[in-house]
Amino acid sequence: MTSPLTPEVLVPRLGETLVQRGFITEADLQKALAYQNEKQRVGEHYLLGQALMDLNLLTRQKIDHAVTEQIIQLRNALEDANRFLESRVAERTAELQEALRKLSELSQMKANFIANVSHELRTPLTHVKGYLELLTTGSLGSLSAEQKNALQVSQRAAGRLESLIDNLILFSLAARGEMTLRLAPVNLNKVAGEIISYSRTKADDRNVALHFNGQPDIPYVQADEEKISWAILQFIDNAIKFTPSGGEVTLSIQPESDTLIMVSVSDTGIGIPASRLNEIYEPFHQLDSSSTRRYGGTGLGLALVREIISAHGSVIEVQSEDGKGTRFRFPLLAVNKGS
Repeated sequence: MTSPLTPEVLVPRLGETLVQRGFITEADLQKALAYQNEKQRVGEHYLLGQALMDLNLLTRQKIDHAVTEQIIQLRNALEDANRFLESRVAERTAELQEALRKLSELSQMKANFIANVSHELRTPLTHVKGYLELLTTGSLGSLSAEQKNALQVSQRAAGRLESLIDNLILFSLAARGEMTLRLAPVNLNKVAGEIISYSRTKADDRNVALHFNGQPDIPYVQADEEKISWAILQFIDNAIKFTPSGGEVTLSIQPESDTLIMVSVSDTGIGIPASRLNEIYEPFHQLDSSSTRRYGGTGLGLALVREIISAHGSVIEVQSEDGKGTRFRFPLLAVNKGS
């Protein structure tokens, strides 16, 4: 049975208040409590105020007066607590907003610094590449076989450095929200063919089998061809890098539905521990960050790939098993060639 809601029900420790106000004595209170308990033992809903009145220890008027005063005190205390809470929430909100502002400024400074340094590195690198090309072609004199080999090594190193600088510039643009897409219908079969051809030498050097799984006449997709090609190439490069000799890497372009084309890159490599999957997109971060790490790289590749895929309105799905391989996949919107 539900107890009737009365003012007295809303007031805690009414008896203590009545004693403190001098309306009753401690002995009166104990007598009323004993009487209340006796009534409640037989299943009767019985309040303390009723016991005091039945025992002629207090009038209804005084009980109502005490209850009203206590309710007012409780209301005032609640209002004070609410004001204090609102003040603390306002303070914490202001602190968080200031922290976010400083974090945003720091992020902007970092992006600007990366962009400036990257652009400054480009000029001397262009000169280095130019003279390497002149030397390699023999324009500055004949070369021995050893000298040609040394220059070819230097050219590959310069190429890697140029790629790193390009990545840093692209990252700085993404960090500042300045990454722009030039969307147009893209033939993914053509893109895949170029990527497979470009990556074949690297795969052969590592004794990794490189496969393409596609089908003719697949619909075009709406994308920025340069950036989506770069993103897929990053997946392929990573897959080859983390796949041991004798393993396999597969690029697949398949229809997912009438309107979606699924791009996936799978490998039989070292895999990623489930507990660390959330780390793979962190910029400048490597899962193996020790000084003796086996695999090189800046940790920018996948961070940039996610920015590019996200800019295309898509999401990357990753499936991996430690020691057994990894698969990255993302859908792109299919369009008519003439769209």
